[in-house]
Amino acid sequence: MALRDSDPAEVGGYRIEDRLGSGGMGVVYLAGSASGRRLAVKVVHSQYADDDEFRTRFRREVAAARQVSGAFTAPVVDADADAPHPWMATLYIPGADLGTHVREHGPLPLPRLRDLAAGLAEALRDIHRAGVVHRDLKPANVMLAEDGPRVIDFGISRAAEFAASDVLTQTGRVMGTPPFMSPEQFAAPQDVGPAADMFSLGSVLTYAATCRGPFDSPSPYETALRVVEGEPDLTGVPAELLPFIRLCLEKHQKSRPAAHELFTLLREGGAPGTRSAPGTGTPRPVRPWPGARPTEPAVTAWPDAARTERGETSRPLPDEADGGVDAERPDARRPRLDKTPANQAQPPRDPAGPPEPEAGRRRRLRRGLLLVSAAVSVALAAVVTTTVTLIQDDDRPPSSSTTTRTADLPEGWKPWVATAKAPVDSEGGLGGPDTSFKSCSVVDASLVCAGSDLMATRFGLADGRNTWSRPVDTTPDGASGDEGALIGTGDGRVYAYGAEDPVGASGVGSSYTVHALAADTGKELWRTPTGSGETARVPEGPRGGATAVSEGVVTFYGSRGDEYALLDAETGKVRWRQPEPGARGDCSLDSAADRAYVICTTEADDEKRARTTVSQIDPATGKSRWTVEAKGALELLGAQEGHLVFVDGTSTARGLTLIDASSHELTVRRLAKPRPEASRAYLVRGTLYFTRGSGGVRAVAPLTGRTLWESNSTLERQGPPTASATHVYFASPSGRLAALNARSGKVEATRLGRDDGGRVDSMFVTSGAPLSLVGDALYVPYGVRSVYSVDVRDL
Repeated sequence: MALRDSDPAEVGGYRIEDRLGSGGMGVVYLAGSASGRRLAVKVVHSQYADDDEFRTRFRREVAAARQVSGAFTAPVVDADADAPHPWMATLYIPGADLGTHVREHGPLPLPRLRDLAAGLAEALRDIHRAGVVHRDLKPANVMLAEDGPRVIDFGISRAAEFAASDVLTQTGRVMGTPPFMSPEQFAAPQDVGPAADMFSLGSVLTYAATCRGPFDSPSPYETALRVVEGEPDLTGVPAELLPFIRLCLEKHQKSRPAAHELFTLLREGGAPGTRSAPGTGTPRPVRPWPGARPTEPAVTAWPDAARTERGETSRPLPDEADGGVDAERPDARRPRLDKTPANQAQPPRDPAGPPEPEAGRRRRLRRGLLLVSAAVSVALAAVVTTTVTLIQDDDRPPSSSTTTRTADLPEGWKPWVATAKAPVDSEGGLGGPDTSFKSCSVVDASLVCAGSDLMATRFGLADGRNTWSRPVDTTPDGASGDEGALIGTGDGRVYAYGAEDPVGASGVGSSYTVHALAADTGKELWRTPTGSGETARVPEGPRGGATAVSEGVVTFYGSRGDEYALLDAETGKVRWRQPEPGARGDCSLDSAADRAYVICTTEADDEKRARTTVSQIDPATGKSRWTVEAKGALELLGAQEGHLVFVDGTSTARGLTLIDASSHELTVRRLAKPRPEASRAYLVRGTLYFTRGSGGVRAVAPLTGRTLWESNSTLERQGPPTASATHVYFASPSGRLAALNARSGKVEATRLGRDDGGRVDSMFVTSGAPLSLVGDALYVPYGVRSVYSVDVRDL
């Protein structure tokens, strides 16, 4: 991955050679030491370095990793947790992580599974001997090095000697990746020990053998319930592996073998018939590791079953009567279920102990599920389990229809999954950060997406064929550091921006251009430079430096970025230029109902004193048609019944601000309930949605401020929604999907994600990408530059 001008030449005295990855929380570089060793240097962004708790976790990662031998991990070479940008250097391990390898090549063949099991057992033995619990063992944290697997990323591990004073653990925070966590990580996070890593090991090996985890479900919440109370789904695991994995996945911590015991079991190819549960002295059976080791081909093809949609393996949540949890599920249009009955939840108990009385089992089950509910609520920041309906007739979204209808799909459509290639760097290799798309738009028969250093790339709506891609930066010297985002669309074309890194007019900086591309072929129709130099503005949309209307593209212009101009839709020529109203504060360009606006905010130390001016731009001259001043730091969400709808981007106490586009009258509409903290706002099909990364969703009537309903999508880090007349759809970064009834907020269908090896749970992905809906065909960006399409009637 090519270096950028903004990248440092060295970190801590180590020479930076290349980028290994980047994202919202930091950058990982390939570096070289004075002695010639290759290192992976993790550098944290300053905004997270200002968080004292984040620095505490970073110091813990360094301390924990240093205690473990480098034979089975990436050893720490150097670190500085107190630097303005904290960093840590570890030995570079070439190779792919387990999650990436399985996604690209399918399940591991049996000989490699045996080697992986033995290698990870040996690695955990070494980690636990050092007094460290990893707590986040997952496929993305297992590197497949030439000399065996290596375990990386100790960011949420805990050294044993820290237990008594571990503030982060004492707060009760649940940390980990739900599909690969242990029951005690949900129910009793303060009691997590080495046995938790052994449970995770069983889940990781199941994933390596089958391309799925043993407790996969459409949501982290349901996953947690299955981990604590459900039986693992081990369908497809080779018979030789089953005894080992079942031992690891015992619910009770004391029933799981220690890492050194498992390593001995694997090495010797068998075990005594009975042994004592650790700390009990009670004999219990131990399933032998079969001595026979049948050979397998070196490469095993991905089984056909792995190509089916992941939603087919989902199961319903436990009934409310079984655990005191509101597990509200639809009576119709549920996720596809297994043809075999779902396994019943069993209480975690010592196999050698007497059966638990039914009354005690039910009390313990209720307590366990409540603990899970509370734990997941902490992990996902307040799960909402009730649906509140406060709806007047004039506020109601369109009602759902149960009438059978014919399919409304693009001609020739069938379900598909596709991935765009990364941009090509100056040496012909793949460059750009491994991130998801930032924006997507439907134009005729094309789905065009941008992001991850792609200016734009096209997928066929019907078949998903990725027919063309263009990088943000096409210069020989590499990338500019801009991820790419669509400005808008119009008449068979898409507008995007390019950014090059030659020396600009002021001696430093980038040179920016706006491009019009034919959506079907990717042919460049025109390109227009908009500015170059250190103060030039990035023509990025939406809510940024450019926006599209029917007349063309309105963008900031000039080397200082202190003007805005209209680029003609047909030719790209500058039709007019106007000075930015700089006295009005920090300005952005946006549009609603095919009208462009310049929105300027003057911020103050007290958020209550911030002011925003909104000016509608005359498409003929660029001059202001009218200007309205309002309180707050306002963000334009869109138009509803002739009114522009704004929310305050910094204050949750302020309600909605409405501006009548005809009379210019301003109205401040108080919300029936204060805006949720840390929420994002979207206006979709006449309904305002406040969403939270925990899955919380609140629907509001934008013209009255009335709450329509409140629910939870069950998704982590959900992105912007899309909606039909009857449903609103959300997706997570991994492609987990939820369909909520637009009238009531009830979750009526869910679908498993497609990138579930732990990769999208990394610190580099913050939320899902925008969805697109064409009739009944839903297009879901997920993972790294990937999209899948599904018929919403099949959810």
